[in-house]
Amino acid sequence: MSDTLILQPTLAADASVIWLHGLGADRYDFLPVAEALQERLYSTRFVLPQAPTRPVTVNGGYAMPSWYDILAMSPARAIDEAQLEESAQRLLGLIEAEIASGIAPARIFLAGFSQGGAVVLHTALLRWRGPLGGVLALSTYAPTFNDALTFDDNKKKLPVCCMHGTFDDVVPPALGRAAYDCLIAQGVPATWREYPMAHEVLPEQVRDIGAWLVAHLG
Repeated sequence: MSDTLILQPTLAADASVIWLHGLGADRYDFLPVAEALQERLYSTRFVLPQAPTRPVTVNGGYAMPSWYDILAMSPARAIDEAQLEESAQRLLGLIEAEIASGIAPARIFLAGFSQGGAVVLHTALLRWRGPLGGVLALSTYAPTFNDALTFDDNKKKLPVCCMHGTFDDVVPPALGRAAYDCLIAQGVPATWREYPMAHEVLPEQVRDIGAWLVAHLG
């Protein structure tokens, strides 16, 4: 897509990371992180899509890049699920495009920060039916997870790394932990990592992300 930023690797691409930014950010938000990670991942392509600009109810109806509208913040996030599904379908299209370019599904990773992470978790666990390399869920939550869910067998092999700041006052750690607990309850091989940070990304965390990707790419 013309509004998707593609960062090609030094070597011929044999793996991909599709990375969704957070609310109010844009496709360039994680470009420096992708560039830093490519210093270790010489054959990994980074795909950075741009969310559409639309009104966000909890921000007074102000229009900003958003994967879906947030209708209320408490007691739990109330969201526009139809818009979330639209974003999930777009992400599915990006996965299919990477497969069509020659990348094996097991070497495609989904990463998302905050609202982008919610789209990634929804898409990877509830909409994509094939294998994937793994999921990076950063400072995020899972508004479509609940106790009645049953994940398919592919998800029992899907590595998910959940990372959260202990001082996050935008997406409280309890929301992220609830998503992680749901994954564990369903037999998904998820890990939980906390950092002394707010709603952000730290250099130490980027190094850990790089190590996690290297470990799973072999």
